[in-house]
Amino acid sequence: MRWLLKKMAYGHKTPHQTRQRAAIVLLAARGRANAKIAVDTRLHVDTVRSWRGRFAHGGIPALTDRRRSGRPARFTPIQVAEAKALACQLPAESGLPLSRWSCPELVRCGLRLWHTRGEGG
Repeated sequence: MRWLLKKMAYGHKTPHQTRQRAAIVLLAARGRANAKIAVDTRLHVDTVRSWRGRFAHGGIPALTDRRRSGRPARFTPIQVAEAKALACQLPAESGLPLSRWSCPELVRCGLRLWHTRGEGG
């Protein structure tokens, strides 16, 4: 387990937050106090305490982010990509007599596109 934590803490391709969390656990394994770890990692002592606790209860899998609450996505990733692609086009390419998009026109055109395909939106 220690080699995996070291890989997480020092890996160049590891996301920054994961590196910080693994470093907290490794410093704690060396017997360092929360306050010293907080100073060394430039994090708040409460953050250090919380990640040490999560690791103690759940091991390495507990170092990942939890699911966040909130409203479900209103648009699918495909619809978002299509809206971005539409915004990058000139309105004339969509058959509109405009020189540039306004937000309301872009919304109307996108919704019209999705409704003709029966996707809603």
